[in-house]
Amino acid sequence: MTLADVLRRHGPHYLRKYGSRMPASHRAAIDAILRCHTPACGGSLYSCDDCGNQHFAYHRCGNRACPQCGHAHAQAWLEAQTERLLPVGYFLVTFTIPEPLRALFRANQRVCYDLLFSESATALGDVARQPRSLGGDLGLLGVLHTWTRQLVYHPHIHYLVPGIALCEDGTLGFPKDPEYLVPVPRLSARFRTRLRARLLAEHPALYEQVPKEVWRQAWVVHCQHAGRGKEALSYLSRYIYKTAISSTRLISQDDQSVTFSYRESGTGEERIATLPAEEFLRRFLQHVLPRGFRRVRSYGWLSPAAKKRFEQVCIQLNASCTPKPMRLKIVIARVECPHCKKAMRRIAEFNRAPT
Repeated sequence: MTLADVLRRHGPHYLRKYGSRMPASHRAAIDAILRCHTPACGGSLYSCDDCGNQHFAYHRCGNRACPQCGHAHAQAWLEAQTERLLPVGYFLVTFTIPEPLRALFRANQRVCYDLLFSESATALGDVARQPRSLGGDLGLLGVLHTWTRQLVYHPHIHYLVPGIALCEDGTLGFPKDPEYLVPVPRLSARFRTRLRARLLAEHPALYEQVPKEVWRQAWVVHCQHAGRGKEALSYLSRYIYKTAISSTRLISQDDQSVTFSYRESGTGEERIATLPAEEFLRRFLQHVLPRGFRRVRSYGWLSPAAKKRFEQVCIQLNASCTPKPMRLKIVIARVECPHCKKAMRRIAEFNRAPT
């Protein structure tokens, strides 16, 4: 069973009930998933030079909410970022939005996600620049993640951070403890203060919807040592071009409900959840990002506009550590002949599958 199967069965009712109120990005995601690997997406005709067999393969839809798409892009992203890893310790810093703010974020995703990115990155930079901390600028690679294993809305950002800072005089600052980056309580308070100030100054109508006690409670910020960064990059790559649920987790459906599996976060045990079909679709669609929104962003001397500063960091660390440009090399999957198992050659492409 696939997500497209669930949408074919329950999507029409959901669209009739909520279609007029749904964001365009949600309707586009449904349409794309239903079209993926069907004649509506077109396809390519392949020929085997060894046995002469011909084979037609449907195209993917390419929508980032589709569970059948994105693997090649995620792998290319991982390989490109791995090449840019520096010979230092890395940290994974996570900023989580408090539960009372989540309804506001869900209803105003583009504005609130932009604020979450900008103010969390700036707060991390502010704390790191303090003389009693690292005393310089950080390089940050951030990835937005919005779901739990049960598809509950839980917006947070993971930053992969090299454990070095670029100081104003061009030297590098290092953590006093190799497994400690910045003081987390100070970072949490700074993040809360900055987000409150931005909301109040630029979006007063949204600010008025926030319960006052939110600004007095401690916000959850987590920082952990991530070795040399490779495993953390692999973890983050799963969310770059991946939707909230894969078809492998879907177990069954009937006229009223959808059943899927998930792993308990604390124990790792596999569990089964059954939701009303309408609730399942609501949970899935709330993780579809606004059109054109960038889930991955870089800041500091890792940003695309800071190539000279990145080069400066590389030179300071090791003269042989040359900066590598971020280039995604998408490898086209090999199409194998179903008869002789040899590689096939594409000989024609169609916008729509031929009848």
